[in-house]
Amino acid sequence: MLKEFKTFLLRGNVLDLAVGVIIGTALTAIVKALSSGIILPLVNLFMFKIDLSKLKFSVGQATFQIGPVLEAVISFIITGFVLFILVKTVNTFFMKKDDEEEETVKVNEELDTLQEIRDLLKAQNTQSLDKK
Repeated sequence: MLKEFKTFLLRGNVLDLAVGVIIGTALTAIVKALSSGIILPLVNLFMFKIDLSKLKFSVGQATFQIGPVLEAVISFIITGFVLFILVKTVNTFFMKKDDEEEETVKVNEELDTLQEIRDLLKAQNTQSLDKK
């Protein structure tokens, strides 16, 4: 059982996931600092100096603090955008060659198949004309 556990932990997927979580945590800290230090002050500047962190409303005796939620949503959007740019950049530089090769192979296979179908149809047409 201990050997199976060791095999499970050392599989590529588990290690990749662990690295992803660690990098994601570090990226989250950077994005949080970026959003709270730069982006949100800019948003506050354009919203007539409204501090989003203190934004709240009340219904009866219940008070709803929506400011922290809005900050979290903005931080989430920024994180998503940063990850999108990161993945797009990596795909542009490292994955483009593989995709082009696969596409070329796929086109050649389709062309070969179409040519085989054409040849079979020609052969069938020739046979049917010979019978008449």
